[in-house]
Amino acid sequence: MKFPKWLFALFAATVFATAQAETAPDALVKTVATDVTNVLKSDPGVLGNAAKLRDLIESKLLPNFNFGRMTQLAMGRNWAKASPEQQTALTREFQTLLVRTYSGALANFRNNTIDYRPLRMQPTETDVTVKTVVNQANGQGIPIDYSMEKGADGKWRAYDVVVAGVSLVTNYREEFNTVVRDQGVDALVKQLQAKNK
Repeated sequence: MKFPKWLFALFAATVFATAQAETAPDALVKTVATDVTNVLKSDPGVLGNAAKLRDLIESKLLPNFNFGRMTQLAMGRNWAKASPEQQTALTREFQTLLVRTYSGALANFRNNTIDYRPLRMQPTETDVTVKTVVNQANGQGIPIDYSMEKGADGKWRAYDVVVAGVSLVTNYREEFNTVVRDQGVDALVKQLQAKNK
């Protein structure tokens, strides 16, 4: 299943901003979703201004994604076949691909609302799932679950999202595995670079 572009935007818009280490993962998701939505509503011009949109994504979202882990999970067993240089290139290109996708689709998120499910976690847990439901204008609710981990710096970051039962990283894994199997890791890097131009 391919994710619709607006769901990628929803993932980005619903998650994360730079926050204090002690912020609970569900509170972090809620705070940033509110911040991003407020920016989009108060300054609709952001969506038509590439520089402003990039600034919004880079300031509110990027610091709170674990793109290294996301890329590793998307690569699956092929991650070990990549050299450190290839791993760095893959992570950079995968991040760029996701950011470009989010940027092009944020307009569809402005008028949605989000329900946050109670988070059940122990104080010592470092890997949790934050569950939300995004309510669309047509009345349909889409469940979105965020896999988040607490880093050594004490901050929570997302490493996967599951939209209506479909994992973001798993969604890319089949495509990545096919390219690596048929053409090698360098070919995957080149394909990602081409998509990002």
